[in-house]
Amino acid sequence: MAKMLQGKVALITGTGGGQGRAAAQYFAAAGAHVIGCDIKVDGNRETADLVRSKGGAITTMEPVDLSNRTAARAWVEQAAALHNRIDILYNNASAARFGEFETLPVDDWDFTMRNELDLVFTVTQCAWPYLKRRGGVIINIASIAATNGAGGPQAAHNATKGAIISLTRGLAVEGGQYGIRAVSISPGVIETPPLAPYVNDPVIRERFLSRNLIKRLGRPEDIASAALFLASDDAGYITGTNLVIDGGYTAS
Repeated sequence: MAKMLQGKVALITGTGGGQGRAAAQYFAAAGAHVIGCDIKVDGNRETADLVRSKGGAITTMEPVDLSNRTAARAWVEQAAALHNRIDILYNNASAARFGEFETLPVDDWDFTMRNELDLVFTVTQCAWPYLKRRGGVIINIASIAATNGAGGPQAAHNATKGAIISLTRGLAVEGGQYGIRAVSISPGVIETPPLAPYVNDPVIRERFLSRNLIKRLGRPEDIASAALFLASDDAGYITGTNLVIDGGYTAS
């Protein structure tokens, strides 16, 4: 990692486990001052302990419900005040509800919109003035569900993640004049706690693996390592694009 982010301030949402925890560890190891948040108190504090045990710099705030706009804005302002700057915003946190479209409750649709799309809008809009000061990087986590519609009854999830990719392009266009880069990452099936009930089922696991060209499921570190590159100056000519990391699932 060679201190690729030395001295940078990185806000990462959803650091209580999974991809967010991996990102916090990778970014801190690369020299960033990480400021994380999560609704999960114990998980977030465990992440902080893991980062600090390896000499990384991290501040966590918990519980923070980013689907609440007041709470989301308060978190960004508190985070920005710690170092009076934001260099990287990593929108990782999300939560969705799934179900057959015909019978999907409106409450489940609204929940998914709030927790996968609205919170990205709110956090990014609040961080925007800070990112403009020096030119910063926005990394938004989308999904292969945005483009291939696979994976079962998940219309709301498909819609939010498709919107994330489009939103990212819009942010890149508007932010270019300020030196802001914006990119999205579309993971495939990643072995994280929320997916455990599915990937631990041998039949479902084999169904995923049968489509993968790389015969394993993704790990949180696969996403974090790519995000680290995109956040660094080595990716200084990359903006407005969506990086698919899925072991070849969509290609097949």
